[in-house]
Amino acid sequence: MTEKETKGVVLSAKKQWWLKVNTKAMRSGALDGATFPHIVKILYTVDGKEYIGRKWLNARVRCPAVGESVTVSYREDKPSKFSISIGKAL
Repeated sequence: MTEKETKGVVLSAKKQWWLKVNTKAMRSGALDGATFPHIVKILYTVDGKEYIGRKWLNARVRCPAVGESVTVSYREDKPSKFSISIGKAL
């Protein structure tokens, strides 16, 4: 099972408001220091065929903007199985 890489484009990024992660021990308000995970939808092409996939991003990972290019690693035998590389964590 080998992996290959290609470039993908972020189609949408939705914040999961129902899952709040507190980053401060002491807060002055309900959303003070709160971060939220995201679900991003990615479009990528492998051998002329387009794939659209969704990935859940941890609250500590920077969410890419819509239209931003990301690196997609996919399985050569099954391109619908993929992971994404975004860059720096928060």
